[in-house]
This record gives sequence, structure tokens and C-alpha cells, in this order.
Amino acid sequence: MLGEIKGLNEECGIFGVWGHQDSAQLTYYGLHALQHRGQEGAGIVTTDGEQLKLAKGHGLINEVFSENQLDDLSGHASIGHVRYATAGDGGYENIQPLLFRSQTGGLALAHNGNLVNAQALKNQLEAQGSILQTTSDTEVVAHLIKRARHLPLEQAIMEALSMIKGAYAFLVMTEDRMFVANDPRGLRPLSLGHLGESWIVSSETCAFDVVGAEYDREIDPGELLIISDEGVESKRFSAPIQRTLCSMEYVYFSRPDSNLDGKNVHASRKRMGKSLAEEAPIDADVVTGVPDSSISAAIGYAEASGIPYELGLIKNRYVGRTFIQPSQELREQGVKMKLSAVRGIVEGKKVVMVDDSIVRGTTSRRIVKMLKDAGAKEVHVRIASPPIKNPCYYGIDTSNSGELIAANNSVEEIEEQIGADSLAFLSVQGLNDSIYQGEESLRHGGCMACFTGNYPTEIYPNTMHPYEKA
Repeated sequence: MLGEIKGLNEECGIFGVWGHQDSAQLTYYGLHALQHRGQEGAGIVTTDGEQLKLAKGHGLINEVFSENQLDDLSGHASIGHVRYATAGDGGYENIQPLLFRSQTGGLALAHNGNLVNAQALKNQLEAQGSILQTTSDTEVVAHLIKRARHLPLEQAIMEALSMIKGAYAFLVMTEDRMFVANDPRGLRPLSLGHLGESWIVSSETCAFDVVGAEYDREIDPGELLIISDEGVESKRFSAPIQRTLCSMEYVYFSRPDSNLDGKNVHASRKRMGKSLAEEAPIDADVVTGVPDSSISAAIGYAEASGIPYELGLIKNRYVGRTFIQPSQELREQGVKMKLSAVRGIVEGKKVVMVDDSIVRGTTSRRIVKMLKDAGAKEVHVRIASPPIKNPCYYGIDTSNSGELIAANNSVEEIEEQIGADSLAFLSVQGLNDSIYQGEESLRHGGCMACFTGNYPTEIYPNTMHPYEKA
């Protein structure tokens, strides 16, 4: 993924282990597999049955943790988190897991998603005397759990979950138990697996493969798992509702080797490309995809259209996360360092450039120009998702419709602004069919609010503006 030049970011990934002597090391490798979900910070909390230990910091996994740190994180269970920091909430205190200590024991939380009623709950908690230490939604849940201290812990967690609204996949760990929860609509992915006698929980199934675990099943929407040395117990804190897994997980966020809702991400993206070729054919010489998340769709477009697929764009994998950019000229050079057009492939050719989405339009404009500077005769842009016209309030960094080019411009106007010879988007129906292939049911279904404006939950007034995210 193109990170900061892409303009589209997901909040985080979570990973947990129960019942393994090298739980911290396993969590390190699991988080490494989820690194694409967040590159700004990472943390791990372990338990040895008596004490919770925390290590966290800014940066990539291999920058945050040394071998000595992992050795110090002894324990048979752990939870970990990688995060993308939005503007204003990049402080150390917001890096997860969050760890809270009290006279009744410790509590660690890791969260993927965003709570649409977080600000209302923060106002209520502060009015009742709570002092919040972070700007993260996750801390709200910890306070709600602790305020229900008259209840057994699992009931306190269920009561807290019943009060929050929005998208959340949670890992909660104490000295002797791990709790796993998915919101009532399953907006964020979360799966359960096992490694021998150990239990593994991950945002994406690709992490199971990395640590050698076997996939068991997805955590159901509205389900709470209690994992301990006695095994796994399942409870429900919400009645079944129509599932609305975020469609952008298929389009962009998840790794192509992950399975979501029983469907492989790479195969789904190929079907999007094939549908796009059927909906928006064009006479061209080569098809190329924008690395990395658009490659699968570009292959599908090429197969369906009969136009050969070529590596017309190459991503430089050795560019650091940060680059000093004191001028506009150097900022443009920074983009070229991350992505290059292959002149020998595109020169004199009519090129179909397949991308997964257009958010602000700046990246598309730069890539079109890059291809034309490399000698492309024509550049026809095909987007393997519908226009993003509406803000997301569930954990994607598109909270302001003013930043969305499709919210304020027609397809023809966007085409002109990015300098393409033609532009077409996949239809909402085409995306839906590509993912679910007519299998929509109570269990299978997707959130397409960023395309349609039909939000699966109530949207609170404070969420209509930029907000603090988990």
C-alpha cells in the first residue's frame, strides 16, 4: 500500500495468544503479518497468571521491539496491537494495548474500529467524575467496565459492550482470562484459530499462516468469547443482526492471502476487476495495477478484457516510512521514490490503470502524470470500487466529506482533474456481486456506507465532524 500518498488509512490490527510459553514472540510475528493495518505504533501486553506486563512504542514492529524486550515479556498469554495514528492522537499514551491497574487487578484492552457514541460517553463519564488519560475511544470501554464493578467481570464487559455503538473488535485481558468481542454487526474482521493446545485470535487469517496456526472460525457479530486455561466459552451480548462487514476490507485494507467471511480477498478482488471490465470496457494495449492492493483487480480486468496485464508500475519497497520534504518539488520526488512507471512497458501504449479507490484524487493525478511522462499514449483509469462519496465513522480515516473528491465532483470532473483520458468506477451492485456472489443473508453482508450513505448504525451528531479514533 502507498501509505501517506494513498490518502486512505485503516485504524489498526489486533492479535492475541492464550496458552503458549512463547506468547510474546508469537504475537510479535502475528502483528508483523498485520503491519499493513497500522505503521505508526505497536504494543504487546503479556500475563504469567499473576502480573500483566506492557511494552509499546512508536514505529514499525521491528522498530518497537528488540529480542531482549520480547524475552522480558514472559507469560503464557498476550494481546497485541498495531495502529495508524490520525491527526491529533499520535501520542504515546494512545498506543495500544491500553493497560489499567487497580486494587482488584489489571485490565488490558486492544481495539480495532471506532465508536460513534464515544464523545457522548466521554462527556457522561467525566460528568460522573472519571478522569480520561487518552483521546482514544478504547479508554471509554475500560471506564465503563470498571464502573460496573458490582458485577462479575464477564457481565461487566457485556454491560459495557451493550452501551457502545459503532465498529469494534476487542481483545480484553486480565491476569487469568482473555475476552474477545465483535460488534453486533461485525463491521470489523476477527477470527479464532489454534496452534496445538493454544488459542489464537487475529484481525486477519493471514496471521494464522505466519505463526503456523490453523483457522477455526470467525468471531460472530455480537459474540463474546471467554478464553482461559479451562478452554473457550462463547456467550452473546447482542441478538443476531444483519452482518455488515466493511466492504473496504475486501477492496483495500486486508491482505490478499486473508479470508473474510469465508471468502478469499485476492479472489474477490479479481472478480471486482472482471466486473469492472464488463461494466467499463475500453480499447487499450496493456492493463497495469497500482501496487499493491490493486494488482488482483488489474489481473481480473486483464483476464476478462483479453488485454495483456503488464507491470507498468513498480513500487520501491526500500523507501523508509519518513522522508524529509521541505519543498513541493521534493514532495513530488518523494512520490516518485515510492512508485515508478516502467517506460519500456507503457511508452507509446494505451494503458488501462486499475486502482482500488480514489479518495482525494491527488495520488491518481500524480500516477496518471507519471505514466504519461513515461510515454504512455493514453491513460484510462478504472477504479475497482464505487466513488467514495460519504465519510466513514467506523474506523477509516475519511471522516470529512470535504476531503472526498467524489463527494464534490462528477465522474467527468474527476476525470478532468486527474488528467485521465477516461475514468470509470465499479458499480455498487458490481462490487456487491463480486464479494458475495448472491450469498447475502443474515450472516453474510457488507457495509457500503462510504459509497451509498446508508449507515448500518445510528450516527451521533459529534461523529459528523473529525473525531478521535481508537
